[in-house]
Amino acid sequence: MISKWALRFIQMAELVASWSKDPSTQVGAVITEHNRIVSLGFNGYPQGISDSAETDNREIKLLKTLHAEENAILYAKRDLSGCEIWVTHFPCPNCAAKIIQTGIKAVHCPAQSEDFLSRWGDKIKLSEEMFTQSGVTVDWLPLEDQ
Repeated sequence: MISKWALRFIQMAELVASWSKDPSTQVGAVITEHNRIVSLGFNGYPQGISDSAETDNREIKLLKTLHAEENAILYAKRDLSGCEIWVTHFPCPNCAAKIIQTGIKAVHCPAQSEDFLSRWGDKIKLSEEMFTQSGVTVDWLPLEDQ
């Protein structure tokens, strides 16, 4: 059973994800400390970069896009040691490295769909290994409770 706080924070991550202008994948992240929101982030282009996600090809879009976790970390502008992060999609290895480096202690994420796992399973496995090795807790939230 998912706690009320966990449900609130993952719902907040889903809301924040909806702010992304990316037409194919919208990702949200919420960083918390002691049940208080520290920072929010969603995937998208950096400030001041023309938002041409719909016309840029996939390779260019991937190069320009900041991930939700990166934006949440950057906008926090503070020490994140001991904080937790709630994400709609499991962090890629690059985001996992940043999460580890900032001292975030736990990653909470809904169980991923089979479709998502079929496309990104290798990267998820690598991120999970990185979190395990560095002592970051991974909390898979059940899909049916959302």
